[in-house]
Amino acid sequence: MSELSNFHDVRFPLGVSFGATGGPERRNEIVSLTSGREKRNARFSQSRHHYDAGTGVRSLADLHDVLVFFEARRGSLHAFRFRDPFDMKSCRPEEAVSAADQAIGTGDGTTVRFALVKTYGEGEDAYQRLIARPVAETLRVAVDGVEKASPADWSFDFSTGEIVFAPGSVPGTGDAVTAGYEFDVPVRFDTERIEISLTAFKAGQIPSIPLVEVQQ
Repeated sequence: MSELSNFHDVRFPLGVSFGATGGPERRNEIVSLTSGREKRNARFSQSRHHYDAGTGVRSLADLHDVLVFFEARRGSLHAFRFRDPFDMKSCRPEEAVSAADQAIGTGDGTTVRFALVKTYGEGEDAYQRLIARPVAETLRVAVDGVEKASPADWSFDFSTGEIVFAPGSVPGTGDAVTAGYEFDVPVRFDTERIEISLTAFKAGQIPSIPLVEVQQ
């Protein structure tokens, strides 16, 4: 069963998320050989993001919003959208989203589904991250450099994370399919309880609110 089967399509309080800390985690196995060399293997093909939203809590109102959100998600039971303050667009943070931002495939005249991805790096070392939760109103798609309209030409399947082209709009052989978007990270609370103290909070102590990415 997908980790997103218990997904609530709501966003964590935006003001708090922009003060969060965190980022991607990689799990690699490193074995030291008798020769002195190392053998390294990646345990997972996709990175997994971890955040602590506690650093984004600036007021009692923020703290109350987080508590309400925590209870509505039943703690760690239901996943939700989180706006990564460091990586939220198909382009650089200071740029505007364009339909040409990310290459997501090449048409063959029959394929109608293309996974939405974001590429990091170039050439053989490039890493393609699967984007499961784009912000629908920002999603733009182009075929061979010509932007296409939604829903006439395409739609997005949130259950699979794919762009789906309508009949009559299927990319032809050799046509480059590109996309641009803003996106959220699907996460859940990585704790079963939130411990807070009003006295400690007023004294400047920051509560820990750990979040962890869930995979499609």
